[in-house]
Amino acid sequence: MTVSRVLRNRGEVSAATRERVLAAAKSLGYVPNRIAGGLASQRVNLVGVIIPSLSNMVFPEVLRGISDVLEGTGLQPVFGTSNYLPEREEQVIYEMLSWRPSGLIVAGIEHTEPARAMMSNAGIPVVEIMDVDGDPVDSMVGISHRRAGREMARAIIASGYRRIGFLGTKMPLDHRAKKRMEGFEEGLAEAGLALEDREFYSGGSALAKGREMTQAMLARSPDLDFLYYSNDMIGAGGLLWCLEKGIDVPGKLGLAGFNNVELLDGLPCRLATMDACRLEIGRAAAEIVSGQREESTGAALELTPRLNPGDTIRAPR
Repeated sequence: MTVSRVLRNRGEVSAATRERVLAAAKSLGYVPNRIAGGLASQRVNLVGVIIPSLSNMVFPEVLRGISDVLEGTGLQPVFGTSNYLPEREEQVIYEMLSWRPSGLIVAGIEHTEPARAMMSNAGIPVVEIMDVDGDPVDSMVGISHRRAGREMARAIIASGYRRIGFLGTKMPLDHRAKKRMEGFEEGLAEAGLALEDREFYSGGSALAKGREMTQAMLARSPDLDFLYYSNDMIGAGGLLWCLEKGIDVPGKLGLAGFNNVELLDGLPCRLATMDACRLEIGRAAAEIVSGQREESTGAALELTPRLNPGDTIRAPR
């Protein structure tokens, strides 16, 4: 009765007892059922989808893939955002699971221990997306970001560039960007090279941020012959700054980003990038949670990122 009062937030319970009950529930991954009068096994026709941000240009294509597949299945996606904050993601997972959805799709494979416990105990298909460099709770669909970083490094080196700088977000909470950078450095090391300079930013990606970072890096390290950006948005800003300053791209300076977002189609020249298979990831995840794929439990589906050299990297030598 005491546990019930605490979890329903009703009745008189001491603060100390309340804290002990909530701590125990959290450690066990327990999520209450908010379907009034329902059985513990009852489900609703919702699929929870949790992504870091709705403003990031990366995720709309993922959501489109999910929505396209679920249309006509009787399942309805419901979206939540974590803002790249593990504690917020944990809370969103808790709220989603309390409504007993039929499936859960979560961006990334790094979570708090309580979040992993809740997903493990949910008794529904759980698909972690965008990344395969780690151990999933249930199923995962994505690309290897370490592999993507290595492949980009190899392409840059094959085109004759040797003095390379990296520009990207501060990475404690952006695990996928961190893995790409690690893979990129591994690729450079294969050729006996290392990054010559680095520039990091905090906050959202923006064209203006890419311009500022590019200007700062080239003022500090004018001998660089290639700039690798952690995403296309700041890469596009860097490209626009270089074109404005009359820098010979890709002859004197090569540039590359990551994600292959639609924004690149409107630039004066095409930024080199790597397609992260976002639409395919969304579709495959939705197929797993809706039972449309043979891989329904414990699947580890790795897609292959595709290099698009665009106009900002020389042909291989």
